[in-house]
Amino acid sequence: MEMPNNIAVNQRIRMRDNGFNKIIEVRGLSKRFEGVQAVESIDLDIFQGELFGFLGPNGAGKTTTINLLTGLARADKGSIHIKGIDCSANSKAAQYLMGIVPDESNLYPELTGYENLTFCGAL
Repeated sequence: MEMPNNIAVNQRIRMRDNGFNKIIEVRGLSKRFEGVQAVESIDLDIFQGELFGFLGPNGAGKTTTINLLTGLARADKGSIHIKGIDCSANSKAAQYLMGIVPDESNLYPELTGYENLTFCGAL
Protein backbone atom coordinates (compact mmCIF):
# COMPACT_ATOMS: atom_id res chain seq x y z
CA MET A 1 0.00 0.00 0.00
CA GLU A 2 1.33 3.43 -0.96
CA MET A 3 1.96 6.10 1.63
CA PRO A 4 -0.25 9.23 1.31
CA ASN A 5 2.68 11.45 0.26
CA ASN A 6 3.46 9.00 -2.58
CA ILE A 7 -0.09 9.42 -3.89
CA ALA A 8 0.49 13.16 -4.35
CA VAL A 9 3.83 12.56 -6.05
CA ASN A 10 2.31 9.96 -8.39
CA GLN A 11 -0.57 12.32 -9.24
CA ARG A 12 1.90 15.04 -10.21
CA ILE A 13 3.89 12.61 -12.36
CA ARG A 14 0.67 11.61 -14.16
CA MET A 15 -0.20 15.29 -14.70
CA ARG A 16 3.24 15.97 -16.18
CA ASP A 17 3.18 12.84 -18.36
CA ASN A 18 -0.37 13.47 -19.60
CA GLY A 19 0.44 16.85 -21.12
CA PHE A 20 -0.62 19.20 -18.33
CA ASN A 21 1.18 22.49 -18.80
CA LYS A 22 3.58 23.83 -16.22
CA ILE A 23 2.06 27.19 -15.30
CA ILE A 24 4.59 28.34 -12.69
CA GLU A 25 8.24 27.33 -12.57
CA VAL A 26 10.51 28.68 -9.83
CA ARG A 27 14.18 27.78 -9.49
CA GLY A 28 16.59 28.82 -6.73
CA LEU A 29 14.45 31.76 -5.59
CA SER A 30 16.13 33.74 -2.80
CA LYS A 31 15.53 37.09 -1.11
CA ARG A 32 17.36 38.79 1.76
CA PHE A 33 16.34 41.91 3.70
CA GLU A 34 19.09 43.66 5.69
CA GLY A 35 20.84 40.50 6.82
CA VAL A 36 17.66 38.40 7.20
CA GLN A 37 17.21 35.56 4.71
CA ALA A 38 13.46 35.78 4.01
CA VAL A 39 13.39 33.20 1.19
CA GLU A 40 16.15 30.71 0.44
CA SER A 41 16.55 28.58 -2.69
CA ILE A 42 12.88 27.76 -3.39
CA ASP A 43 12.17 25.38 -6.26
CA LEU A 44 8.50 25.06 -7.21
CA ASP A 45 6.44 23.71 -10.12
CA ILE A 46 2.70 24.32 -10.42
CA PHE A 47 0.81 22.56 -13.21
CA GLN A 48 -2.36 23.66 -14.98
CA GLY A 49 -5.38 22.72 -12.87
CA GLU A 50 -3.52 22.65 -9.55
CA LEU A 51 -4.39 24.87 -6.62
CA PHE A 52 -1.69 25.83 -4.16
CA GLY A 53 -1.06 27.94 -1.13
CA PHE A 54 1.71 28.65 1.32
CA LEU A 55 1.44 27.58 4.94
CA GLY A 56 3.89 28.39 7.71
CA PRO A 57 4.55 30.43 10.81
CA ASN A 58 5.02 34.20 10.85
CA GLY A 59 8.34 35.11 9.28
CA ALA A 60 8.58 31.95 7.17
CA GLY A 61 8.68 33.89 3.87
CA LYS A 62 5.13 33.29 2.59
CA THR A 63 4.29 36.92 1.82
CA THR A 64 7.77 37.59 0.45
CA THR A 65 7.44 34.61 -1.92
CA ILE A 66 4.04 35.82 -3.14
CA ASN A 67 5.47 39.32 -3.62
CA LEU A 68 8.31 37.84 -5.66
CA LEU A 69 5.93 35.73 -7.77
CA THR A 70 3.68 38.70 -8.49
CA GLY A 71 6.48 41.11 -9.33
CA LEU A 72 5.95 43.31 -6.26
CA ALA A 73 9.50 42.49 -5.09
CA ARG A 74 12.71 41.56 -6.89
CA ALA A 75 14.58 38.34 -6.13
CA ASP A 76 18.25 38.44 -5.20
CA LYS A 77 18.77 35.08 -6.93
CA GLY A 78 16.78 32.58 -8.93
CA SER A 79 14.23 32.60 -11.71
CA ILE A 80 10.45 32.75 -12.00
CA HIS A 81 8.58 31.78 -15.16
CA ILE A 82 4.80 32.06 -15.43
CA LYS A 83 3.38 30.39 -18.55
CA GLY A 84 6.87 30.61 -20.00
CA ILE A 85 7.27 34.34 -19.33
CA ASP A 86 10.46 35.31 -17.52
CA CYS A 87 9.09 37.46 -14.68
CA SER A 88 12.36 39.25 -14.01
CA ALA A 89 12.48 40.43 -17.64
CA ASN A 90 8.76 41.06 -18.18
CA SER A 91 6.83 41.18 -14.90
CA LYS A 92 3.94 43.20 -16.40
CA ALA A 93 3.17 40.47 -18.97
CA ALA A 94 3.19 37.85 -16.22
CA GLN A 95 1.02 40.00 -13.93
CA TYR A 96 -1.59 40.18 -16.67
CA LEU A 97 -2.06 36.39 -16.32
CA MET A 98 -2.53 36.35 -12.53
CA GLY A 99 -5.32 36.59 -10.04
CA ILE A 100 -4.23 37.35 -6.49
CA VAL A 101 -6.14 37.19 -3.21
CA PRO A 102 -4.38 39.60 -0.84
CA ASP A 103 -3.84 38.71 2.80
CA GLU A 104 -5.36 42.01 3.91
CA SER A 105 -8.68 43.59 3.03
CA ASN A 106 -8.39 46.17 0.29
CA LEU A 107 -12.04 47.18 0.25
CA TYR A 108 -12.94 50.85 0.15
CA PRO A 109 -16.21 51.69 1.95
CA GLU A 110 -16.91 54.65 -0.32
CA LEU A 111 -17.08 52.30 -3.36
CA THR A 112 -19.89 49.88 -4.23
CA GLY A 113 -19.18 46.15 -4.34
CA TYR A 114 -18.96 46.28 -8.13
CA GLU A 115 -16.60 49.27 -8.03
CA ASN A 116 -14.35 47.49 -5.50
CA LEU A 117 -14.20 44.41 -7.74
CA THR A 118 -13.47 46.51 -10.81
CA PHE A 119 -10.76 48.45 -9.00
CA CYS A 120 -9.06 45.32 -7.59
CA GLY A 121 -9.34 43.55 -10.94
CA ALA A 122 -7.52 46.41 -12.65
CA LEU A 123 -4.52 46.24 -10.30
